[in-house]
Order: sequence, then C-alpha cells, then structure tokens
Amino acid sequence: MNITRENIDALNAVVKVDIAKDDYADKVNTVLSDYRKNANIPGFRKGHVPMGLVKKQYGKAVLVDEVNKLLQDALNKYLTEEKLDVLGNPLPKPQDDLNWDADEFSFEFELGLAPEFDVKVKSKKAITHYNIQATDKMIDDQIENIANQYGKLIAKDTVEKGHEITGRFFSEENEIDKTTTFSLDKIKGKKNTDSFLGAKVDDVLTLKTKNLFDETHSLVSYVGVNAEGADKLNVEVTFTITEINEREGADLDQDLFDKLFGKDVVKSVTEVKAKLKEDAEKQFAQQSDQKLLNDVTENLIENTKFDLPADFLKKWIQTSGENPLSADEASEEYEKSEKGLRYQLIEGKIIADNNLQVTFDEIKDGTKEMIKGQMAQFGQLNPSEEELDNIAARVLGNQDEIKRINEQLLSKKLIEFYKENANLKVKNISYDDFIKEVYS
Repeated sequence: MNITRENIDALNAVVKVDIAKDDYADKVNTVLSDYRKNANIPGFRKGHVPMGLVKKQYGKAVLVDEVNKLLQDALNKYLTEEKLDVLGNPLPKPQDDLNWDADEFSFEFELGLAPEFDVKVKSKKAITHYNIQATDKMIDDQIENIANQYGKLIAKDTVEKGHEITGRFFSEENEIDKTTTFSLDKIKGKKNTDSFLGAKVDDVLTLKTKNLFDETHSLVSYVGVNAEGADKLNVEVTFTITEINEREGADLDQDLFDKLFGKDVVKSVTEVKAKLKEDAEKQFAQQSDQKLLNDVTENLIENTKFDLPADFLKKWIQTSGENPLSADEASEEYEKSEKGLRYQLIEGKIIADNNLQVTFDEIKDGTKEMIKGQMAQFGQLNPSEEELDNIAARVLGNQDEIKRINEQLLSKKLIEFYKENANLKVKNISYDDFIKEVYS
C-alpha cells in the first residue's frame, strides 16, 4: 500500500491511496473460507461447497467490503501519523471507471485543512466586565418580601392601600376569564387605583386593560391576555372582587432566620442582609461571567482573521447529513455555521496553547460538587464521600452528562483565563441598570 499527498494550497490537499493485491488478498481469502464452511447451497454438503462457486457468488462483495475497511483504516492512520488537522471528513473523489476486476486500486480523497493563525486575547479596545452589585433597596425589598411571605393574611371588608385583592377578570367578547390575586400597588395610575380604593367584596368594577398594570407582563399574568401585543391591547373587562386581605409581615426573629438559613447561621437582621447580599451577588456573578464570555467570544471572532476551505466545507456539508443537500442549501448552511466553526478553532487553539483541558479527575470532582449543591437544597448538608462517589459514578456512566459537565468546567476555565489575560475594564453596576444596559 502506498499513500501520497498533494497540497493544493494551505487549506486544501488531495490524498491518494494505492492498494495492491497483496494488501487485501489474505483477508478476502479468509472471509471466503469462512463463507465456504458455513454456506448452505443446494446439492452440496455443508463445508464442501467448491471454492470457485463461493468466489463466484460472494467474491466481489467480499472484495469491496475488505478494500473499503482497509482503505478507511489506512486513511485514519495516515491522518494521525501525519498530524493533519482536518476539518470535516475526507471526501472521496468520484470514480466512475473503477474496475473491481483489477488487482490494484487507487482512491483519492479531498481534505480541508485547518488554518494556521495566532490569537491575541488582549484586544486594543477594553471589554467591559460588569461587577453587579445588590443595592440596599434590593435587599430591603427582599427582607420585606420574606416577611410578607412568612406572614399572615387578615381579611378586610374594604380595599385600602397596601391590600391584596383576589377576584375574577372577565370579558366574554375578548375570551378573558381569569381568577387572580394581586396587590394594589401593582395597579398603574391614580384613576385606576381610585377605582379599587373603597371597593368591597362582591363589587364589580369595569376597567380598561390599557395601562391598567405597571408592567405589561403583569397584564399577561393577572388578566390572562395573550402576550403578543399586550402592551397595545385596550379592551373593557369586568373585575369581580371575591376577597380582600391585608398581609401582616412575620416578625424578623430567630425562628424566621432559622427557617430561612438553618439553625443559628444568622442571628440578626444585619446578618440576614449580609447573607442575602452575598447570595444575590453570587448569582449576579454568574450572569456577569456569561456576559463576559459572550463579549470576549464576539471580540475574538471579529479580530482573529484567517481563511477557511469554504468550497470544501460546502461540499462536505452537502453529504454529511442524513439527507443530501443541494449546492445552494449547503452554501446557506455553511453561512449559518461559519461563525461557530471559527470560534471552535479559536477556542481550540486557546485551550491547546494554554493547557486548559479538563481532566477526568476534574470532571469527577466537579460532579461531586454539583451533587453536594443539589443535596443541600433538600437539607442534606453533610453527605459522606462514599455516598458522593456512588452517585457520581452513576452520573458519569452517562456520556452525555460527562460532555455537559466537561463543557461547564471548560467554560469556567476560559472565563478565568480571560479575566487574567483579556483587556478588561471593570464597571460597578446595580442589577437593574445591568439589565437595562445589556438587554435593552
């Protein structure tokens, strides 16, 4: 067997594989001998079928099968030994005149080669790294919500400020029929608020949906209207009051603190606020890190320039799926996937150049930490190592789980790498301002 390569350019090559009779003859004869031992052909005892008849009946199919196996093994070994970084898979060049009655065969494969390029993580323009902070108002609101959540409801006859109202929104014409509960402070505008103040149980109010609630999603949630176009909807509904309650907040005492955080974890309102702030900012940090990863990714794609073997990749896309695509469909699919492919190459180079690979031990430890976190949510705070190892072994028996955890740990490594090496500017910001700035 002889394998040669012709480099068309820096991104494309053709590999030629020449296969001689000596390369496949023994394998073909072995398979045919096994066929002869087991063949059931009328007129012959099992194991005594003439080899000539076996070759006539099965020889061509066995030859094709064994040559293809030999070809794939040889090609894979060649790519590994030559350390060729290929994109997609080798594409066989069409051979309309292939003669399977010959003793020697030649096959050619097109290769798309990965480009060589450098990655500069430290960009000229600084990338914003958001430090999202929990404001005093946010924490105070959380304290108030907690007190209300663990407090008690006191039935009232008449709606006053601060009360919760339960009732039924109805409009037969607009197919609205929703029983709901909301606090009066959710209502928008003095005119709408005045419609509720002083109302009693069983009163029926006539209201317009437009500008009824302070936020559009409240209209969707409380009235049950379709989210699409809810901000422009202006229809008349009735609201029948069935219940009026005043919520009396729970005492901020040790019993409540223990319910929230465990026995004696916190012992004062000041410590509760500090714990809430710490927990909130941990969650905010995850959002900030994801935003940073997205921004660095976009920056790297935009500023790392290299060519791709586009024509080869389009041809490969045509044949790589379950159903063949037309040239136009493959071209469209390539345009959709090109950006992702570029980042895969950039990310792969960063990982290789900086030894950021995730080891199996790291995957196992990460799995155990994930399990501990999940168990803590159900009050199991001190699982044994044996218990963690047993659960982790079951989780890691699933290849999809291994892949998912590997990707999570790799993202963390990349984020830490970018924090240390990218050109970043830290911006302190409240959570509300972060949402407005990033997602507006």
